[in-house]
Amino acid sequence: MNLVSISGILLAIIAIVGGNYLAGGAFDELLNIPALLIVVGGTFAAVFVQSSPTELSRAITLSGLVFGHHDQNYREGINRIVSWCVIARRKGLLALEDEISKQQDSFVRNGLQMLVDGRTPDVIRSTLETELVSRENRDLQAAKVLESMGGYAPTMGIIGAVLGLIHVMSNLADPANLGAGIATAFVATIYGVAIANLLFLPLANKIRSMVLRRFYFQEMMLEGLLSIAEGQNPRIIQLRLQGYLEQGA
Repeated sequence: MNLVSISGILLAIIAIVGGNYLAGGAFDELLNIPALLIVVGGTFAAVFVQSSPTELSRAITLSGLVFGHHDQNYREGINRIVSWCVIARRKGLLALEDEISKQQDSFVRNGLQMLVDGRTPDVIRSTLETELVSRENRDLQAAKVLESMGGYAPTMGIIGAVLGLIHVMSNLADPANLGAGIATAFVATIYGVAIANLLFLPLANKIRSMVLRRFYFQEMMLEGLLSIAEGQNPRIIQLRLQGYLEQGA
C-alpha cells in the first residue's frame, strides 16, 4: 500500500477541515449532500459522455494502483537479466523456459517466450516495442480521463453555486430557507475546486509518473533481453543497463 498517496489525501482533508475550524466554522458547515451530488454526479456524467468504457475502466484500474505498491525495482530487474544471461550461456536459451511462468509482467513473459522460441533480435525488438508504445499510450489516455475530471469538477461547482443562488432568490420571502441555499452555493464551489486540485489532478499526474517509470523499466528489460539474444557477456549487459538505475532512483 502506498502510504504517501493516502497520507497526502488525509492531510488535504485535515487542512481544509482544520482551517475551517480555526476560522470559527463547524464541521457540518462543510457537509452538504446536495452540493456534493451536483459536483460529483455532474463530473462523472461529463466524463462518461467524453470517454469510452475501456478508457474509464483503465482509469479506475490505474487509480487503484496509485494507492498500491507499484514501484519498479530497477536493480532487481538488472540482476534478473544477468542471471538469465548466465543460464542461457551455460544451458542454452531453452533453459529459460522455466523462468517464464515466474514473471508477473506479461511484457517480460512475452520477451522470454520469444527468446525460448529462438526469435531473432529484430523480431523481438519490433514486437515488444509495439506492445510497449501501445500500452504507454493507452495508460496515458487513462490519465487524461482523470485530468479532464479535474477540469469538469470546478465547473460543476460553479453550476452548484448558481443553483444555490437561484434557490435563494426564489425563496426571499421565506428567510428560513435562505441559509440552505447560500450554503449550497458556496460549499459546491469548495467541493469542485477541492476535488479537482486535491484528488483528480494529483491522481492524473501520479499515473503519468507511474506509467513513465514502468515504460523505462520495460525498456531496460527489452534491452537486456535483446542483449541475451545477441549472446553478449553478462558483465557487459550489466554495465550497459546501469544507466537505467537513475530512472528508478
